[in-house]
Amino acid sequence: MNTTSFFSDMLQSITDRGRRFLSLGAAQDDEADAIGTTEELCETLLSSRGEASGMALAKSILDRWQGFDQQRRRDFMFALLSRFGPNIERLERAIAAYRTDPSPKALLELSEAAEPRRQELIRRLNLAPNGTATLVGMREVLLALKGDNPDLEAVDADFAHLFGSWFNRGFLVLRPISWSTPADILEKIIRYEAVHHIGGWDELRRRLAPEDRRCFAFFHPQLVDDPLIFVEVALTREMPSTISDLLREDRATIRAADATTAVFYSISNCQEGLRGISFGNFLIKQVVEDLRRELPRLDTFATLSPVPGFADWLSRERAAEVSDALTPADRAGLAVLAVLDEPDWADRPEAAASAQSAMTAAAAWYFLRARNRSGKPLDPVARFHLGNGARLERINFLADRSERAMRQAHGLMVNYLYKLEDIETNHEAFASRGEVVAAPAVRRLVPTDRGPRATAAGRLPPKGEPHDAAKKHDSKEFTS
Repeated sequence: MNTTSFFSDMLQSITDRGRRFLSLGAAQDDEADAIGTTEELCETLLSSRGEASGMALAKSILDRWQGFDQQRRRDFMFALLSRFGPNIERLERAIAAYRTDPSPKALLELSEAAEPRRQELIRRLNLAPNGTATLVGMREVLLALKGDNPDLEAVDADFAHLFGSWFNRGFLVLRPISWSTPADILEKIIRYEAVHHIGGWDELRRRLAPEDRRCFAFFHPQLVDDPLIFVEVALTREMPSTISDLLREDRATIRAADATTAVFYSISNCQEGLRGISFGNFLIKQVVEDLRRELPRLDTFATLSPVPGFADWLSRERAAEVSDALTPADRAGLAVLAVLDEPDWADRPEAAASAQSAMTAAAAWYFLRARNRSGKPLDPVARFHLGNGARLERINFLADRSERAMRQAHGLMVNYLYKLEDIETNHEAFASRGEVVAAPAVRRLVPTDRGPRATAAGRLPPKGEPHDAAKKHDSKEFTS
C-alpha cells in the first residue's frame, strides 16, 4: 500500500468527521461578508485544541480561499496583515520585561510575543488535506499582489520563513526522471520547462530516452507527483558552445560510459509559490555526486547557460550619454553594434562577424563589472552559479538562435565550470568579496584601464526598483 496515499486518506477521514461535528460548509459565492466569516473561522482555528475539528476548520478556510475571486483574495491577505500580526499588548510587556531583566526566560517570551499570529495560523492551515499544496498556491497569489501592495511584504516574510523550514533539503527527495516515469509527471516536465521550450512528447523523448541524457528532480513528501525543481543533463565528450549541439534532432548520441563531461543545460523551478526558497544549489551538488558514482570517467561538470538580462543592459549602455562598458566606437548609430537593431543581423555572416568582438567584450564587462544596488552581478543566472562556486569559463556568441534567446541576450550563452576542487574557494571569493571568478580568456576581454563609476556599470533603475529583466527572471533559476 502507498504510505503517502494511506496517510492522506486517514487525514481526509479525520477531517470529514470534524466537519460533521462542526457542521462546516464550503464557501458561498454570494456570502455577504465572506472575508469577515473567514476571519472568524481563522480565530476559531487558532483557539482550537481538537485535532479533528482543527483539520476541519483548516480545510473549510482553504476551501473558502479557493472559491474567492481576485478581490476577496486580496482582502484576505490584508486581513492576515492587519488582524493576525503580533499581539501588541503581549509584545510591549515582553519588551519591558526584557529591558528590566534580559534573562533567557525573558528573551524567550520576547521571541514568542514577536511572532505574528498568522505564522501559527499558516501552520494550522497546513493540517488540512492538501494543505501544503494550497498554501504554496496561496503564496503565488501573494507574490503577484505584493508588487502593487508593498505592505504585504510582512505577510510574505512569514510564508517564506515557514516554507524555508518545510522545504529544507532534509525533506526533499531526489528522483531520476526518465522516459518510463509516469505520464502525469512527464506532462509537468513539459509544462514547467523554463529555459528551452519542449515542443511535445517527441522532443521530450529526445531529452530523456537516449543513453547520453539524464534528468533529475526534487520532490517533497506533501507534493508527491509535482516536482519542485528539475535539471536536464547532457553527457558529452567536451564542453558545448551552442545549444544546438545538445538539442538538435539529428545529433549523434554517445555511450554514457564514453562521456567525460556532464553539462547542466536547463534548470527549472516549478512552483512559483516557492520563489526565493533555494533548491538549485543542493540539486546540482546531489546530481554531481550521483553521476560520479554512476560514471566514474566524468571529470568535467559545466553548464551551458542563458544570459536573460544582457540585451536590456546592453540597450541601456548604448543609449547612455556616457558608458564605461562600451567604447565610443561601439556605441551610437554609426557604431558596430548598430547592426543589433536590424532584425535579420544574425542571419547575415558579415553583420554577425562585425558585431562579435564588441558584443563579446561587452558581455565580459557585464559579468565582471556590472553590479546591482546590492553590489552583486546584474545577471541572476550568474549570481546563482557563482554563488554555488562555479567559474565563468567561456562566452559563446550566437549560441542560442531561438526567438527568446535572441530577444533576451542577442543569442549569447555562457559556460560555467564546476571544478570540484575549487568550488569552496570560488564560493568564498564570491560570498565574502563579491569576486567573479572567471577564466583568464574572459578576463582579458575587459580592459584594465577603464574602471566602473561609483553607480556601477549598469544603468540602474531607482533604488529598490529592479529593472524589468530582473523582475522577470529572478523568480526562477534560469540555468543551462
